[in-house]
Amino acid sequence: MKRNFLFVFISLFGAFFLNSQDAKAQFFKRLHDAVKQTAEDHAINKAENETDKALDKVDDPSKWKEKNQKEKNNQDDDSQDEQDESAPSKASNSSTPSIKTYKNYDFVPGDTVIFESNLADERIGEIPSQFTQTDGQMDVQEEDGENVIHTVKGSGADFTPRMKSNQYLPDRFTVEFDFKDAIVPLDGIAITFGDGDNVIEDIQFNGNDGTYWTSDARFPEELSNNIDANPNQWHHIAIAVNKSTGKVYVDQYRVLSVNNLTGKADNINFEVHGYRDTYIKNIRIAAGGIDIYKKVTTDGKIIMHGILFDVDKATLKPESMGSINEIYYLLKKDPSLKFEIDGHTDNTGEAAHNLTLSQQRADAVKAQLVKMGIDGSRLSTKGFGDTKPISDNSTPEGKANNRRVEFVKM
Repeated sequence: MKRNFLFVFISLFGAFFLNSQDAKAQFFKRLHDAVKQTAEDHAINKAENETDKALDKVDDPSKWKEKNQKEKNNQDDDSQDEQDESAPSKASNSSTPSIKTYKNYDFVPGDTVIFESNLADERIGEIPSQFTQTDGQMDVQEEDGENVIHTVKGSGADFTPRMKSNQYLPDRFTVEFDFKDAIVPLDGIAITFGDGDNVIEDIQFNGNDGTYWTSDARFPEELSNNIDANPNQWHHIAIAVNKSTGKVYVDQYRVLSVNNLTGKADNINFEVHGYRDTYIKNIRIAAGGIDIYKKVTTDGKIIMHGILFDVDKATLKPESMGSINEIYYLLKKDPSLKFEIDGHTDNTGEAAHNLTLSQQRADAVKAQLVKMGIDGSRLSTKGFGDTKPISDNSTPEGKANNRRVEFVKM
């Protein structure tokens, strides 16, 4: 049975964006060539990168059979991280992502959160107060035990974050969110970047029978298989824009990379087309980006907001691997470098609990780096709880900035 998917629709607006038909034709030719090459590159198994090699050093071949059986049963635990890459694996079809499946992830969010959705205190059935609904119907519903944005089958919804200015995106920014369709995964969502008035050009993903492409760029087979095998599953979408460079990630896979974007994006609008009931959560927009080598040499520390944990736990979220890989590469490049890993929380909950939690989270980051091959003697940990805020704890964005991991040069 054929199924059509519209995944991510990105429109970039600006006065300098492709003002002639010839320029548009040249743009799509460059896009076609760039995306096709990117797709071919990412379809190749990336087992030769340094993270793979580091993880493979701690493998125990005697446990392959046991680990593979657990993967068949869709069980996801820490022991799976030790599975050898050369052993047969069905992790790509697992209904739950793991640190192992995200080991090649290279998305790093911006260094300052400018918008963070927080639906925990919103009333069920009401329009979420952090967004302006511009079309269709949306409300807050409980899904999988938490409040999420729900858009209605038939009408869909267009909505945009409430911001003080309509021009809040810098030249370099990132967008992240989690998305689930009630029946068919990733069906019918669009993200528009621009001035909200005129669509100039777009990049879009379409699919048919499990094949996904933009200008001949295909999703990796593992991603297609995972989508087909696990309907009604949450998927993590991440988008990074740095002036003329753009990257799009679906779960752990980079599905698009171009370096010929022009114009200036101003704001963001979400468009859900109403093919099914749809759910969205964890929308985060961040400005800027981290040059970690410069931060170490000038500031003596690196502040990272991309190392994330389950709520009120010290369990690393898989998408944290983008930021952790950055630190890993830096430590491998400079064997003399040593870090104190500092954990920080916002002021939600009791101070004593936050202190303990931040220590546990710092320890979890160290444990992951050691598992990847970094000598533990080069790393120490300390938890500070909510005692050292760097932003106002009265807003969701402020709390998000205060929840961080710092790497302080020793």
